[in-house]
Amino acid sequence: MLTHAQVWSAIDRLAERAGLSASGLARRAGLDPTTFNKSKRITAAGRARWPSTESIAKALAATGTPFDVFVGLIEKTGAGAAGAVPLIGFTQAGNGGYFDDGGFPAGEGWDETAFPAVNDEHAYALEISGTSMEPAYRAGDVIVVSPSAPIRRGDRVVVRTKAGEVTVQELKRRTAKSIELKSLNAQHDDRTLAAIDVLWIARILWASQ
Repeated sequence: MLTHAQVWSAIDRLAERAGLSASGLARRAGLDPTTFNKSKRITAAGRARWPSTESIAKALAATGTPFDVFVGLIEKTGAGAAGAVPLIGFTQAGNGGYFDDGGFPAGEGWDETAFPAVNDEHAYALEISGTSMEPAYRAGDVIVVSPSAPIRRGDRVVVRTKAGEVTVQELKRRTAKSIELKSLNAQHDDRTLAAIDVLWIARILWASQ
């Protein structure tokens, strides 16, 4: 079955073959420069947005790529295939414009980082800064976060409050009214947040350490 992630990964591979970024490919094809941007691949409501057949046809024509070659690029992608995920610094994550209300990456300003097994097309990466998460995570570590993954007690998670605070903690307990979090740093206290004050919570899948 053809998936949303496969098609978009193939477009990224097409751009790479031509020595272009996703924006550069769109410009060469005579499209709006943001047509193939990662921020355009998910709607504001969190639904998958597929590229149009017209935009794919124009990208193939602009790069002189036969359709069967593009199909080959699709077949190289899939669950467990090498790829990249959107990346921003942890301190940026609290700023407006990088996430929608569901915790999915949105907007401009994202970089990319390679990740060997992206099974969640909505996954993204945060680069740690500061010392507040030591010894679990140190400055320069990169964590890969999945807003779609189920969360269980004991998972390490990224939490964003409606006030704009972003924190990394271990989930102790979650009820309809509250979220209990264990600090990763012994010098910081554990916390309990009212569920109504939490905008989103997402599971950490992997860390480069």
